[in-house]
Amino acid sequence: MLLEGKTVLITGASQGIGRAAAVECARAAANVAINYLGDEAEAESVVAEIRSLGREAIAIRSDVADPASAPAFVAAAVTAFGGVDVFVSNAGICPFHAFLDMPVAVLDRTMRVNLHGAYYMVQAAANQMVAQGRGGSIVAVSSISALVGGEYQTHYTPTKAGVHSLMQSCAIALGRHGIRCNSVLPGTIQTAINKDDLADPEKRARMAARIPLGRLGVPEDLAGPILFLASDMARYVTGAALLVDGGAFVNLQ
Repeated sequence: MLLEGKTVLITGASQGIGRAAAVECARAAANVAINYLGDEAEAESVVAEIRSLGREAIAIRSDVADPASAPAFVAAAVTAFGGVDVFVSNAGICPFHAFLDMPVAVLDRTMRVNLHGAYYMVQAAANQMVAQGRGGSIVAVSSISALVGGEYQTHYTPTKAGVHSLMQSCAIALGRHGIRCNSVLPGTIQTAINKDDLADPEKRARMAARIPLGRLGVPEDLAGPILFLASDMARYVTGAALLVDGGAFVNLQ
């Protein structure tokens, strides 16, 4: 019951990490509003699962890259549930591509979704939290890619470093309002974003072998850390970045 009586908003929550976090927050007694852009049936299945846990949920379809989508998503949650207590910025894309011939459209879209979208959404949620006057928690899903490079991720890694930096700056800007801002940095998590990249069994085995815990991550591995940062268990934690990577980052030798 860590989030009893609270409302949680999560972007990109029809699948993957967002979905796992939405369900986990519902298990912790929160009502949940999810944003999604893809399959409506997937989004509705998340809503159904949350309701099966005895909580309420809504799904709002919009593109986080559109600045107007942020205040609209927050307003829908306020109308449905009366306020915003926790905001999880999760929506992101990573169309793998080489650096030297990176299409302008791919770079631009990745920046707009991953970084600009996070900025718009966090800003809208923060404004609502400030207006409510009771504080809140903002959690951004960054990546281990904020700390390390990737040959086919030159457009992606800067956005995740930016999201991590955004949380650090927002922790300072919003601390006076009782709003905590933190990020989680997942390692290789098996989701739709890297399905094609991990399709080769040999590559999957090679990547898993580099991880001290001996396996690739799954979306549910992020749900607990996100819940912790969202809850009052982390009431004195702000501006922090939590690696959730099975030990991959520290395995340098």
